[in-house]
Amino acid sequence: MLAVAAAGAVQSLASFQPAAWPLPLLAIALLAGLVARATPRQAAALGWVFGSAWLGAATWWLYISLHRYGGLPAPLAVLAVALLSGLLSIYLALGLAWVARQHCGRPVIDASRFAAAWLAAELARGVWFTGFPWAATGYSQVDGPFAVLAPWIGVYATGALVAWVAACVGMGLASVFAQRLARGAGGAVARGQAGQAGQAGQAGRAWLAVLLGLAVLALPAAWQAVRGAPDFTQPSGSLRVALLQTNVAQDEKFAAEHLPAALDWVAQALLAAQADLVLAPETAVPLLPDQLAELAPGYWAALAAHFGRPGGPAALIGVPLGSYGEGYTNSVLGLSAAGSVAAAGAGAAPAYRYDKSHLVPFGEFIPTGFHWFTELMNIPLGDFNRGPVNAPSFLVRGERVGPNICYEDLFGEALALRFADAGTAPTILANVGNIGWFGDTIAVPQHLQISRQRSLELQRPMLRATNTGATAVIDHRGVVTAALPAFTRGVLTATVQGRQGLTPFARWSAAAGLWPLWALAALGLAWPARRAGRVGRR
Repeated sequence: MLAVAAAGAVQSLASFQPAAWPLPLLAIALLAGLVARATPRQAAALGWVFGSAWLGAATWWLYISLHRYGGLPAPLAVLAVALLSGLLSIYLALGLAWVARQHCGRPVIDASRFAAAWLAAELARGVWFTGFPWAATGYSQVDGPFAVLAPWIGVYATGALVAWVAACVGMGLASVFAQRLARGAGGAVARGQAGQAGQAGQAGRAWLAVLLGLAVLALPAAWQAVRGAPDFTQPSGSLRVALLQTNVAQDEKFAAEHLPAALDWVAQALLAAQADLVLAPETAVPLLPDQLAELAPGYWAALAAHFGRPGGPAALIGVPLGSYGEGYTNSVLGLSAAGSVAAAGAGAAPAYRYDKSHLVPFGEFIPTGFHWFTELMNIPLGDFNRGPVNAPSFLVRGERVGPNICYEDLFGEALALRFADAGTAPTILANVGNIGWFGDTIAVPQHLQISRQRSLELQRPMLRATNTGATAVIDHRGVVTAALPAFTRGVLTATVQGRQGLTPFARWSAAAGLWPLWALAALGLAWPARRAGRVGRR
């Protein structure tokens, strides 16, 4: 079990180090090889230990948000992270128990069932109970050979393909080793011609699985080397953009003594930026409209006058909107010559606003029955209202900019809903975020890697304006073309090329969501198979 836990933890390295993309293949191959020799109960334990170590190592930074910034006592914060990792790993445990129960001794078939269980577990983790798809296997492949398939199949199917390749190799080699051990022990393999034929057949199937897995791993790499990544989209135009990185420590963000200086820097950076579009991070202005009007009268009016000039720049600014009495939203406010928002501080409807739809449990909304837990912490603005799932884009010089807020870009299927109509689909995606809740940790490069996956799937550039990082421009092929150093204050200026047209993933996911993948997982788990020998299996 220690080896399995270590493999799960090591796999998490690929969630923030793109060059480590082979690690999940190796870790999952080890797990699959052990599952091939395990009983259902043993397979469930293997899956739970692997998953708990994997998710715990990938999301340990939740401890910082809960303890350092949320005020939860350290033991309870550790326990909360451990419980989350363990509970979310139950899906994988149940899936692998089923794989062991249905084991047929044919490595390719068993590997296919393993991949189906892996897919079902990741879908369940990413969708059920609001979903927590952080560190999904497919994110590890943004610089791997399977990245070329992202515009077709998306992150979950990519993860399932990684699991299938790894399981083919792991289960194939496990079968070979088991046969050799049986021969060495004597009497485990039948003597005579029939026994030799059966042994040869099993060995042939085992080596076929290994070779097939390696071939499927090599083919996308060869394809990209020979033909390059496919282009399903075309240029639509370009914008000069300025992305603000405020670098405000989370424990200072709402502190009265720090607010005036922080607000002044945001205003000055917005007014000074030389760009077609200026982007400020999530809650760059961290006050509700009535609070801002009291602390800084005329703040919005000055910004609206600047960005309302004909032919002038436009801006998207992260700000909470609403009131404590009527409810509030985590929003992005759009300022441009298309309409005035000078009165937004007084409660009037702005010309453009985007309200976050996919909220973070405990940080942005309180699940039913868990108010007691959030009362142990000190989280301001912790119970937002939800916005619409499919929001319109913000028009800037002919480009359609589709905002999303922080955690939302983990849900590619939700972003894909905006691509149901190619004529109104975003030509540029813009993520405004705040990873300051998690300190100087791996959460920053992890989120950058997630945004790169969205660009690969949808073939759209992604603008990232964040509080502490990673503030960056990602092109439609998932390549970071410009970035600011994390945990510094500054403005990143760059040119971004918009894209039009739809990828296969955008088409099928906009039409059917994740249901095709659920169906594929169900088919793989339910597919009957004639059983072969179980040499050496307990």
